[in-house]
Amino acid sequence: MFVTHDLPVVAQVCDQLAVIYASQIVERGPVREVLTRPSHPYTLGLVRSAPDVDRVRSSLLAIPGSPPSLINPPAGCRFHPRCSFAEQDCQTTIPPLSPISAERATACLHYERCLEALDTQGADR
Repeated sequence: MFVTHDLPVVAQVCDQLAVIYASQIVERGPVREVLTRPSHPYTLGLVRSAPDVDRVRSSLLAIPGSPPSLINPPAGCRFHPRCSFAEQDCQTTIPPLSPISAERATACLHYERCLEALDTQGADR
């Protein structure tokens, strides 16, 4: 097990990746797939905010808002206050880590919206 926020290092030394937000696994799968096709909005935010020496970007995109209190976390999905894809059910339902393929899982009720954003905007936006 290797714990870090350094995504380029993860891409170099790991085969599998589990992304944790507010003490919960929100996405897991093969490193290459998770980093190129994130299915959780937090993972997408991490990818968009990480520097990439192979692809220079005009700016890095910060994840809006602040991390939640772990003593008194928000109801429902812990990421929903910071999520641009959140809907009403995200405020009340704790999303389970659910398989989306044989090797991938996400804890997002609306992960398709994350993938659609990638298809239309890319990882840079």
